[in-house]
Amino acid sequence: MRQRSRTGLLGILLTVALVVAACGDDAAPDTTTGGADDTTAETTATTPDDTAATTPDTTAGTDTTPAPSDGEPIRIGALTSLTETFTPWGVHVRDGMQLAVDEINAQGGVDGRMLELVLADDQSNPEAGVEALERMVEQDGVVAVGGIISSDVALATSRAAEELEMPLFLIKAGSEQILTQDSRYTFRTCLPSAPMVGDPILQYAQDQGMTSIGAIIADYAWGQAMSASLEDTFAEASEIELQIEVAPVPEQDFTTYLRSLEGIAPEMIVATGHPPGSGAITIQSADLGFDVPVTGAYTPFSLIMGGGVAEAAVARYADFKCADHTSEDYQELARRYVEMSENPFMDDDAVAGYGIVTMVAQAVGEAGDDPVAIAEYLHGQSFDLPGYMFEMAWTEWGELSNATIAFDIVGEGPAPEGTNSAGDWYPERLFVSEPLEPYVPGS
Repeated sequence: MRQRSRTGLLGILLTVALVVAACGDDAAPDTTTGGADDTTAETTATTPDDTAATTPDTTAGTDTTPAPSDGEPIRIGALTSLTETFTPWGVHVRDGMQLAVDEINAQGGVDGRMLELVLADDQSNPEAGVEALERMVEQDGVVAVGGIISSDVALATSRAAEELEMPLFLIKAGSEQILTQDSRYTFRTCLPSAPMVGDPILQYAQDQGMTSIGAIIADYAWGQAMSASLEDTFAEASEIELQIEVAPVPEQDFTTYLRSLEGIAPEMIVATGHPPGSGAITIQSADLGFDVPVTGAYTPFSLIMGGGVAEAAVARYADFKCADHTSEDYQELARRYVEMSENPFMDDDAVAGYGIVTMVAQAVGEAGDDPVAIAEYLHGQSFDLPGYMFEMAWTEWGELSNATIAFDIVGEGPAPEGTNSAGDWYPERLFVSEPLEPYVPGS
């Protein structure tokens, strides 16, 4: 079992506190969907799913019933937000990872060894995230950890992961401060670095001939990074007027901010920098007569459509995704997910969670269960993962090197059979970005 001193990690937390403020979680609205899990780490039992239709190529054996194994289980950490602001994202991550564990175990595990998911709640809080990561490494013996949503949590845990030499997978943590050119154990999987996120928005606006864009940004690490990205990106497009309004993280009444945008008559409202407010912005903009699309914050479609926003969202709410809802492999995966999860729709956070376990299992099968060897293996590979928009591969510092982002709007449907237990709505494709140039830290 790998041991590390707490002294270095406490130093990391102090440094992070000086670099970026916390998410404002104490004052954040309750955005949870379903019951939240304990805030303490726990080991989740893994029951093979004999009804799984397909399994990843990373598995060993072909029987649907795993043979008994005398080997130690391969423990993979699921460290994500299960309480506070980013719970709706975290529960998708958890269930996507669990589905992959169940399906791989149903096919015999990895070289006869079963996978085991070790679950911990980062509470959308940097200090809690680092403490949970350290516990997973020193006490639980995990070989990799995935599931980070909050940029503030990612900034702290990525520094700890580099010191601990533990592979750490980010999902929706997009601050450009997270990765450095020396990062070797931290990997993005869905949301690119914030400086890359402005490009798909500009590409779509230019494709549609838009001349004015309004944005509402949350005042925390991700929102600040998103604001800088939009300003830098749109500076090159003099034909488009951009106006940015900044609101607190827990804000739910955006009337004042929306009225401030009326002067430019925006043809699209960007809520990408304010994840907790996407639903409220969608409803309130409609109430104020903004008959324009609202561009979301890499927010779960199921959260938007399940919060009383559905009527205002259909044909208006659009979002950027790393999942390809139009593909057959996504739809096959989504049917299995909806059957096993209490979540009614498989959002891209779940697709990323499934992919993380798939990649780690393949790495263990090829390189062994040493975390250093796993990280080295990952850097040398690319992965064609089910449900993804792009082939997964990274720069040497862990940035997505091949990201192509889908821009989908909520359509009336009907959804393909078995893919949405919450209604008929289903994402419709508006636009696919050009491949994004990887951001170089410090550039």
